[in-house]
Amino acid sequence: MTEFKRESIRAFRFLDCGFDAATGEARLAYAFDDGPALVETVRFPGAPFALDGARAGAVQRALRLLHLFAGISYYKAAVPPEIRIEGEGIDAATAALLTSLYENGLGEFAYRNGLSLRGRIVFPATAAAMPAATDAGLRRHAVVAIGGGKDSLVSIEALRALGIEQTVSWVGSAPLIKACAERTGLPTLNITRTLSPLLFDYNKQGALNGHIPVTAVNSAILAVAALLQGHDQVVFSNERSASYGSLIPGTGEVNHQWSKGWAFEQAFAAHLRSHVAADLAYYSLLRPFSELAVARQFARLDRYDQHFSSCNRNFHLLGERPAQRWCGVCPKCHFVFLALAPFMPKPRLMGIFGRNLLDEPEQAPGFDALLEYRDHKPFECVGEGRESRAALDALADSPAWREDALVKRYLREIRPQLSPEDRGLAPLLEASDDHGIPAGLWGPLRAHFGA
Repeated sequence: MTEFKRESIRAFRFLDCGFDAATGEARLAYAFDDGPALVETVRFPGAPFALDGARAGAVQRALRLLHLFAGISYYKAAVPPEIRIEGEGIDAATAALLTSLYENGLGEFAYRNGLSLRGRIVFPATAAAMPAATDAGLRRHAVVAIGGGKDSLVSIEALRALGIEQTVSWVGSAPLIKACAERTGLPTLNITRTLSPLLFDYNKQGALNGHIPVTAVNSAILAVAALLQGHDQVVFSNERSASYGSLIPGTGEVNHQWSKGWAFEQAFAAHLRSHVAADLAYYSLLRPFSELAVARQFARLDRYDQHFSSCNRNFHLLGERPAQRWCGVCPKCHFVFLALAPFMPKPRLMGIFGRNLLDEPEQAPGFDALLEYRDHKPFECVGEGRESRAALDALADSPAWREDALVKRYLREIRPQLSPEDRGLAPLLEASDDHGIPAGLWGPLRAHFGA
């Protein structure tokens, strides 16, 4: 086992990256100080790839960006004071994007580890401003990220209804995601990311660990995948509540899902157009909508009831996974149950979860956190507190739900403390104008949602 002494490490180094078009394997290499190389591999199905001049250049630029993004998984192990980029340098715009990603994307990691990263992360800009990227000759086709939960399935079915050709894509080997992807009946693309084994050795020796902005890394991976396939769109399913974090007393806002938020989407989409390929679009199809609007849309589908799951315990790299698709006790289970309840018949929802989470009094603290009542919003990809309050308030007026233990408690203890404007469901179902959806798609999509 290679020795790792976090306190003595001075620099994190981006060594090099490469792509083998014959095998479809990308290689990303990093190191701490003069230590051994941490080599990550990403394998893209479909090899061998025949890349022309314009597209080959775009792939190389996207690969370089992926190398810089994926480094966050290794940098966090020691958070050394210096960052070095070997070989060709980066320009000021790329340095600014990376600084924002590492500072904000590691916000929860820093909070949990008692670190302050603001002003500490410096990516050296040593290259002149890059010339504007040109078109790579891409054709209209969406590479759509699927995560196994309700959001991506809503996007996939919306794109299908609007006649957009798509390939359902995911990174990793989660069986649940594979089953959901196959259930769509659409072409699939399963990309394999293999972290350096050295990182796990370092973790055993006291490396810092914690949450990383995995959506940003997966976004960069799918940008490479889209270019390899000659497709012009990378589509995620991040709704507008992803832009709002947890308000921590004495600390401020910490957003668990920062790389799912609107600020990251805007910055990354613009960078792809300016630095990678002018005709490559990156956007979230659900950005204009609240979690509740997405839940309402999902309730109109029924083909995925016994296939989807948003329970993160299904996707942990390490540790136990639930025997069923839903553990029933984590924040994601709590929130998805609560968000679907106003829009779905009670027997159907209980059939999905196998139980009624709102009639289990011992679950009160978990739901309180969702409501931002006596606790802050959980460090999970869940909706805003006002969405949870509005959903529970709607259930309080429903004969089907109002006798359940946690709904009765809400009526008794919490509703009297809320003003009417803090309880309304209807305003949260309206669409926002803040999104990056292509102009020709937005009108039909809005009509599809009935928003």
